[in-house]
Amino acid sequence: MKTRKKNSVQAAREQLKSEIEAVQQSLETANSHFENAMDPDLIDSYIYEMNAITFRYRYLLRQIRAYE
Repeated sequence: MKTRKKNSVQAAREQLKSEIEAVQQSLETANSHFENAMDPDLIDSYIYEMNAITFRYRYLLRQIRAYE
């Protein structure tokens, strides 16, 4: 029983780590697009996207800290 719980917690942490890596990559991509955008509407769009990704990143960090 205890081993199964430990394995499920470890699996959840690994999933969170994987999601964090994906979010970091998404943020890098959005930042790159932002830096290369010329149209004001696109610039606004990338700002909103980076903000949303940042909130998601913070959420995931809080979730992984809860397992520690």
